[in-house]
Amino acid sequence: MREGTAGEVFVAFLKLGLTSFGGPIAHLGYFRDELVTRRRWLSDSAYADLVALCQFLPGPASSQVGFALGMMRAGWMGALAAFIAFTLPSALILLAFALSAGAIEGPAGTGVLNGLKIVAVAIVAQAVWGMAKSLCPDRERATIAVAAVAVLAFLPGAIGMVGAIVLGAVAGLILGRGTGDSGSSHVATPVTRGQATAALLAFAGLLIVLPLLAGAAQPVAVIDAFYRSGALVFGGGHVVLPLLESETVRTGWVNADDFLAGYGAAQAVPGPLFTFAAYLGAVLEPAPNGVAGAALALMALFLPGFLILVGVLPFWDRFRTLAFAQSLMQGANAAVVGILGAALYSPLFTSAIGDLREFTLALASFVLLTMWKVPPWAVVIVAGAGGIALNLSR
Repeated sequence: MREGTAGEVFVAFLKLGLTSFGGPIAHLGYFRDELVTRRRWLSDSAYADLVALCQFLPGPASSQVGFALGMMRAGWMGALAAFIAFTLPSALILLAFALSAGAIEGPAGTGVLNGLKIVAVAIVAQAVWGMAKSLCPDRERATIAVAAVAVLAFLPGAIGMVGAIVLGAVAGLILGRGTGDSGSSHVATPVTRGQATAALLAFAGLLIVLPLLAGAAQPVAVIDAFYRSGALVFGGGHVVLPLLESETVRTGWVNADDFLAGYGAAQAVPGPLFTFAAYLGAVLEPAPNGVAGAALALMALFLPGFLILVGVLPFWDRFRTLAFAQSLMQGANAAVVGILGAALYSPLFTSAIGDLREFTLALASFVLLTMWKVPPWAVVIVAGAGGIALNLSR
């Protein structure tokens, strides 16, 4: 990849941040079309290798790919430009929604919010269905997914999620499905081994230190909660839902209805799903909230994914050839499907679906997404209108 400028990177990713609807997999398609096919920043093989790396790691895959592409194009300033430009549009929209949601009143306003909660059920169901087909294609990995649900049934919360992922990874190692086949492409970035080591130490150090300091002040507790959530996300942006629900709703920081309404709204905006953190940070109780809370939550959620990406870039070419590494991640990813499936039931279904009419709207939204291939933002609009109709008919 030839060198460019941070300004060039910012312009390219601002366009993507304003137009990339449909979640992380769709974002990767937008990236390829804009940066590989049209702008020719890098080859298809180099892009595929970078995507494989980011899907292997915890964190928001599409944002990690964008961060790395910005770095490869224009160094560290290019990485920062890519992150800001791709993230800012959706973060600002969700912040505005959070600050104005309390003013929404009347049958129409409450109906829209109810529709947002219902459509969240359909969108997560679509994510579970798609991930199950790709990450649990055989009976062994399907069993790992069910076992993850069982773990959460008896040990809910973040501890159960971590335990399910660890058990899934161990099961993957025992099954030993990794082939050791890595292909021949190569990821080249300006990250030195020293910088990578510092990033890995920071990633692990913050995971250890932040919980110890969380009791000292509420802002530190917020950073700890969102940082831990970002560090444990495997398998795509939707997987952050149960983690954030555990850290915000179960702690009493965010009302369950507000959480689901914000998650539904996040489906209607372009850009990374992780910008849901901006909404949550804005509605947190107690403070920090508003703009300050949104900025704090957003940075804390994205930071671990970027630290671990920087930390492994110089070592990835060797590590990805190891069969045990592939087996480990296959098991962990299967467990992630189970975790998301558990979240589909609780808190989503149990909180959003109260009668057969609401279930019908959720089912119709699911069919629009999966069979009719309607874009998520359009389904959100349909569900909002459906929520108004249901509210007026009561």
